[in-house]
Amino acid sequence: MTFTTELRHNQVIFRIQGDLISEKEGATVIQAAESALQQQVRHCLIDISGLRYINSSGIGILITVLTKFRNRGGDVYLINPSESVQKLLIITKLNSIFNIIRNENEVPQP
Repeated sequence: MTFTTELRHNQVIFRIQGDLISEKEGATVIQAAESALQQQVRHCLIDISGLRYINSSGIGILITVLTKFRNRGGDVYLINPSESVQKLLIITKLNSIFNIIRNENEVPQP
């Protein structure tokens, strides 16, 4: 997994590529979310267009990030999931919990 973070317009953008399959990798994502929240960021955009595979641990990581942001009055947006990840979100009914968008421009401005 490769992971980058960018702060822009009071939004944090996480870009995840590869496989999101372990809690060890997820710790980096969760730590970045906590850091953004400490900086009063309330919108988290997670670009998962380059995510090849995600398992139950990876789903748990996304849900943890979502919970942290919503508990602080914010929200999380998943950007452009691949077809296989989109199917998984539908099967698990997480597509009704997450905001799923095609690109960064679809996020409401804070």
